Amino acid sequence: MEEPQKNDLNVVGLENDDPLKSTGPQISVSEFSCHCCYDILVNPTTLNCGHSFCRHCLALWWVSSKKTECPECREKWEGFPKVNILLRDAIEKLFPDAIRMRFEDIQQNNDIVQSLAAFQKYGNDQIPLAPTTGQVNQQRGGGFFSGVLTALTGVAVVLLVYHWSSRESEHDLLVHKAVAKWTAEEVVLWLEQLGPWASLYRDRFLSERVNGRLLLSLTEEEFSRAPYTIENSSHRRAILMELERVKALGVKPPQNLWEYKAVNPGRSLFLLYALKSSPRLGLLYLYLFDYTDTFLPFIHTICPLQEDSSGEDIITKLLDLREPTWKQWREFLVKYSFLPYQLIAEFAWDWLEVHYWTSRFLIVNAMLLSVLELFSFWRIWSRSELKTVPQRMWSHFWKVSTQGLFVAMFWPLIPQFVCNCLFYWALYFNPIINIDLVVKEVRRLETQVL
Repeated sequence: MEEPQKNDLNVVGLENDDPLKSTGPQISVSEFSCHCCYDILVNPTTLNCGHSFCRHCLALWWVSSKKTECPECREKWEGFPKVNILLRDAIEKLFPDAIRMRFEDIQQNNDIVQSLAAFQKYGNDQIPLAPTTGQVNQQRGGGFFSGVLTALTGVAVVLLVYHWSSRESEHDLLVHKAVAKWTAEEVVLWLEQLGPWASLYRDRFLSERVNGRLLLSLTEEEFSRAPYTIENSSHRRAILMELERVKALGVKPPQNLWEYKAVNPGRSLFLLYALKSSPRLGLLYLYLFDYTDTFLPFIHTICPLQEDSSGEDIITKLLDLREPTWKQWREFLVKYSFLPYQLIAEFAWDWLEVHYWTSRFLIVNAMLLSVLELFSFWRIWSRSELKTVPQRMWSHFWKVSTQGLFVAMFWPLIPQFVCNCLFYWALYFNPIINIDLVVKEVRRLETQVL
């Protein structure tokens, strides 16, 4: 009988120079066969039940059946099956020629290639759910954030219940009170909200006891003379411009986040979630449906003209209703396309004097959301899924539009308390949630690199 050669495709002997192995048995390729294709195992994948199959055979089985179970014993597997590295290396060392031929056949089969890609995509989506040691560590790391969120939620609910039951703050807002009924103190409050410079004229208005009716009758000439003596033309023009808006509306126009929320509760809640989950569509909504009151102040704040930006405060920019120049549009479109969350961060940065802590929450949240968006783009690029981008964009557009329509239809039926909870949750708690998501994404990236 002729002895088998060392690299034979079907039988391999273990004899070599080592005397301990010279009398070992011969190993046949049939002992390493897959029970799906009955050929030699390629990238053998071992399931929880102990059975091993070619990875592409398991992928074909999963694509056709959509079942996460063993093709042989039908026991369900847990997590995502991994390649048995020890078994793979042993087979490739024993039968290199057979493995090479099998690899060539697999690479030429488009059905197998597509099935493997779909199976791997399914596995990448299942990584955060897999019961591995890394996941246990992630859960331990996320426990701190879960505790903080629980505590903050309890505090927020108590505060919102008190606020909702008393409703004192809403009655005090000048956006709901006719200007003719303003007291002298409320006129001073309106004046101070125009900017830090307005504090120069606070005592003059108080000493003259200027109430709402008297404020409506004042002219530019009277502002320039004693007892008001507003000599700065820019200050006088800003007061007159805001006074014209007050006369047109009959109430104080919203000039900060809380006043805007009081006047437009439904729109503010929608924009808060839209700018968080889809900033590009949120800004497009402002351009189409709220151009003068919201979009123009937004673009003048984040893309100011260089010659005007040095001496203007935020309120002056807010009152600027001029059409943006081509230079402003160019800067806006570049940031809108590539760095949409940076636009929100820049806008919040300019409002630091008005919303000290809230602006900081928005800036941190915008930074975290930018990082998460970069991770999403990297995931699409690394998985070679660029062809799916148009479909993803359409699905996202449809999802956001449907949610907006749903909120618009059922807004009158939603209790104000629920809306306040959703608003403050998105405003103050989302940064904590996004920190946890960024940590998980970083750990996932480290796992894939290793």
